[in-house]
Amino acid sequence: MKLPYIKLKLFTQMVIHISIVICATSILAALFFTKIMDDLSAQYLGHEAMSVAKMAARDARIIRAFTNEKPAKEIQPITEKMRKLTGASYIVIGNKQGIRYSHPNPKYIGKYMGTSNEPVFKQHISIVYFGEGISGPAIKAKTPIVDTKGNIIGVSSVGFLMVDVKKRILTYKEEIIGLASLLLLIGISAAFFIARRIKRKMLGLEPEEISYVFKEKEAILESIRDGIIAVDKDFRVLSMNKRSRELLKENQPLNNSMIQNTRLRDLVQYVMESKTGKTNEKVLIGDQVYVIDFSIVTQRDDIAGVVLTIRTEFEIEQLFDEVTKIKSYSENIRALNHEFLNKLNTIYGLLSIGEYDQARKLISSEVEERQSTIVFLMTAVKDPFLVACLLGKINRSKELKVDLKIDQESCLAEIPDSIDTKLLVTILGNIIDNAMEAAKEKHIAGAIVTVSFTDIGRDLIFDIQDNGPGIPEEKQNAIFIEGYTTKPGKNRGIGLSIVTNSLEQLNGQVYITNSYLGGSKFTLVIPKS
Repeated sequence: MKLPYIKLKLFTQMVIHISIVICATSILAALFFTKIMDDLSAQYLGHEAMSVAKMAARDARIIRAFTNEKPAKEIQPITEKMRKLTGASYIVIGNKQGIRYSHPNPKYIGKYMGTSNEPVFKQHISIVYFGEGISGPAIKAKTPIVDTKGNIIGVSSVGFLMVDVKKRILTYKEEIIGLASLLLLIGISAAFFIARRIKRKMLGLEPEEISYVFKEKEAILESIRDGIIAVDKDFRVLSMNKRSRELLKENQPLNNSMIQNTRLRDLVQYVMESKTGKTNEKVLIGDQVYVIDFSIVTQRDDIAGVVLTIRTEFEIEQLFDEVTKIKSYSENIRALNHEFLNKLNTIYGLLSIGEYDQARKLISSEVEERQSTIVFLMTAVKDPFLVACLLGKINRSKELKVDLKIDQESCLAEIPDSIDTKLLVTILGNIIDNAMEAAKEKHIAGAIVTVSFTDIGRDLIFDIQDNGPGIPEEKQNAIFIEGYTTKPGKNRGIGLSIVTNSLEQLNGQVYITNSYLGGSKFTLVIPKS
């Protein structure tokens, strides 16, 4: 019959396993110490028997009693008192003929001793041995009794009966077993508290649950599209997801699971010492620039390590481009909506006061202006994205009270398919926005921006001019560096760096000169092939 499988919880398993180990250890220790006790008891009692035998052999009263007519009468009380004081089972004093002068049992006095005294009398030595006597098996010691002239006159024999020895050893064993039982009880109690503490440290999870959570976290990390690397305080890599391995495959900053890149180590060290994370830190690894976020990992209010979130700079630039495009479209729609609302409110006001002719005239001029602008752009520019961008900037200029003029001689009839017009929209949108802001900054009224473009020749050429304060020659290169700005507020200094990146993708160039309007002139040259 197959026994049913009982699945024990981790707490129960730990208590049982620890208890078994403690129990086995206690039993083995008890057996070991019992064996040692047996050996030590036999050895100790042999030494003790010899000490008592020599003490009796050197007792002056016993030596003098040998010269009396009845030695036993004087020796017996002395040896019995000595036996009781030392705990010996018996003390027997005999003469050279082996006749007993003392014995715990008086009926054996005057009779021959039960064991041989030959080694004592012939070899003149003291001996300790295990032997059988009239009282039973015992640990015995014999030593010669010497008179004042140095002659051997008798023998002192002391023994500890094995019955008494076993009783004494049993007492020691009981104490050992009692101590082992106490240690076992303490160990089992400690096992309970240790298991409970460990279980609490493991958040009450079972091994299967821990395994599942670990695999779940691993799956989550692997699914994240950013590279994730976890390192400890010694710069050892604890884990890294699939994306980080892909990103760093060609530019490996690790060596034997240790961070070797100096810049990375310095940043990790700084984060651990400052106990604050860092974001958007650019690090050159190999020939690739990465943008890395650093987050601290704490354990009991102490820094246990750092988690690195890694992206390539190219990915960030793509995100910037997308956000800029969305922002541009949003601004264009908002400006167009705002402009229409203003016109609608004006028309509503004219209609309300009965000025129908004026309302009709305003509608006609507005329709005519907008229609002519749309017709011109649709005729001159074949790409709908560029048309939408320029229309949006026109509406935005009206909201900012900036006069945005597009040269009527401009033409973009042929744009090769190899040119990404979305990148063109990004470039033009940022430069026109900067030009309008610069013109508005200098002129509260009378701000002017002009735009012209042509596709004649092998290049697409755009000219954007304004009547703003202009750009000093020494700053013309700095304005394209990410983060550089002369304007207050956050999230500034990004637009022109995106322009530079987009131009690089189109193999284009930008030139800055002075405008005839008094401000700056941006000339964009983008090859058709």
